[in-house]
Order: sequence, then C-alpha cells, then structure tokens
Amino acid sequence: MDLDFELRSDYIPLCDLLKYCGVTETGGMAKHLIAEGLVLVDGEVELRKTAKIRAGQVVSGDGFSIHVA
Repeated sequence: MDLDFELRSDYIPLCDLLKYCGVTETGGMAKHLIAEGLVLVDGEVELRKTAKIRAGQVVSGDGFSIHVA
C-alpha cells in the first residue's frame, strides 16, 4: 500500500497519521505498532507515538509506505 498524505497543518502526530491513512483501525493499534518498533520514519525506527511528522517525510512499515506532502 503506497499512499500520499497532504498535511493541513505544520505536522501530524505519527499515531494519528497511521490511523487516518487506514494502516490501523484505531489509534490504540497504531500506538502498539509504533511501540513494537514496526514503524519507520525516513528509514529509521521511530518509537515515539506522537512524533511530529512533517511534509517531506516518509513513514513506512510492513506493507505500507506513506509519503507526506
């Protein structure tokens, strides 16, 4: 699943991005994925659930890639 997400503000918390893009059904599931070290931001493991994701970053994991614009 390769997605594009357009920001409407300066940033979006990582857990919210995963939920909004349909990677997880709930915010709780998103937080679990992040805590397990299964989410990468720009190729690096990100363990902060509310990491600020900004335009130009790529969030990826098993079976998904989100390009933030």
